[in-house]
Amino acid sequence: MPITDYIFSRSLPKTEVCNKSRIKKNERAIWQRRFWEHTIRDEKDFQRHFDYVHYNPVKHGLVQRVCDWPYSTFHRFVRSGIYPIDWAGGMEDKLRELTDGKHAEFMYE
Repeated sequence: MPITDYIFSRSLPKTEVCNKSRIKKNERAIWQRRFWEHTIRDEKDFQRHFDYVHYNPVKHGLVQRVCDWPYSTFHRFVRSGIYPIDWAGGMEDKLRELTDGKHAEFMYE
């Protein structure tokens, strides 16, 4: 953990509820568990990560189509000509079935 994160987390008042595991490991409940840092390796990796983020609302059942999620940067990418408005359109059910909650890597093979 970078020293600035350590200082930040130690400066917050301890108001969150921690389970026994977090207490034993001296962890605060403000950080997401299972987080890992990832450096984008190349343009293809960059695209995969953006596609993953844009498809997440569909994968989690919040919307039926990517373009239906109003809070996404997807709309800015459509205006910039990076994605078509119907990106993944008509394939949502197939993508959901194939990914089964996993990253949709098959889209680039």
